[in-house]
Amino acid sequence: MQITIYHNPKCSTSRNALAAIRAAGYEPRVFEYLETPLSRGALAALVKGMNVPVRDVVRTKEPLFRDLGLDAEDIGEDDLLDAMAQHPILLNRPIVVVQNGRRTVIRLCRPAETVKSLIEEERTKN
Repeated sequence: MQITIYHNPKCSTSRNALAAIRAAGYEPRVFEYLETPLSRGALAALVKGMNVPVRDVVRTKEPLFRDLGLDAEDIGEDDLLDAMAQHPILLNRPIVVVQNGRRTVIRLCRPAETVKSLIEEERTKN
């Protein structure tokens, strides 16, 4: 299994998820998205892979979310993707990608314990 974590080292949930991955015996590819922001296309691919609405991966509690008016009713998914690409702090985290053979599973791992069940599920499918 190959694991990638989209990580913010200042976030305790993200740090806990990273620790859980390592405790399970994996050394993931750590992608610090605030240092190297994701493109709009990469963000869209992650969201599509999770099969969730874009709004599910936006940090709505981040003050910038309201400052940019992203809480307005007429804001669509394209607007949210554009905002996250321009302001990576708006991306909720951690997002974990598990590649297990031909199978790829992508999840927002909040709470951090979610990563433990993700790894266990994928181990049993191997």
